[in-house]
Amino acid sequence: MNEGLIPRRYAKALFKVDTERNSANRSYELMKQLCVAFKSNRQLAAVVNNPFVDNADKVRLLNSAAGAQARDTTFADFLQLLVENRRVGIILPIAMAYIDIFRKANNVRCVEVVAAAQPDAKTIDRIKSVVNSCIGHASMEFSTRVDENIIGGFIINIDNECLDASIRNRFKEMRLTLLN
Repeated sequence: MNEGLIPRRYAKALFKVDTERNSANRSYELMKQLCVAFKSNRQLAAVVNNPFVDNADKVRLLNSAAGAQARDTTFADFLQLLVENRRVGIILPIAMAYIDIFRKANNVRCVEVVAAAQPDAKTIDRIKSVVNSCIGHASMEFSTRVDENIIGGFIINIDNECLDASIRNRFKEMRLTLLN
C-alpha cells in the first residue's frame, strides 16, 4: 500500500468537497494547525495510532488539536469518514497533502526568512517586496525564524528554493575554496 498515494486521494476528495461548500480556506487553516500540533506534541501520533483508544476520543482529540469548532462540519465529517475507513492513523500525511493541494490550487508560496537575530519591520518589508517581485502574482505565507548558528546574514526559503546569504555559508564556501 502506497502511504503517499492514499493520503493524497483523501486530501483531494476533501479539497473537492471543500471547494463545493466554500470551506477550503477554513479546512486549510485547520490542517495547518493540525500539522503544528503533531510537530509540537510527539505523543499525538501515538494516541491516534493506538488501537486501544476509542475512535470517538481520537476524533475529539483531532478536532481539539486542529482548533475545530462546531461550525466546522466538513472537517468533522471527514474525520468520521477516516475513522469508518480505518484511516485515522494517516491524518498527518493527509493534512500535509491537503496543504500542498490548497497551495497549488490557490498559488500560495511559502516564504521563510532565517536570520541570526529577529529582523526589524523595515528589513522584513524590504525582503517581502523583493520576494514579491520574484514570485509574481502568487500570494505568500511569510514567516521568520531565528537561528544564531548562521552567525549573520540571512537565508530565504521559498517553497523548495533556498537563497543562502549567511555568514556561515560564506565561511563554508571560503573553506572549500582554500581546500581546493
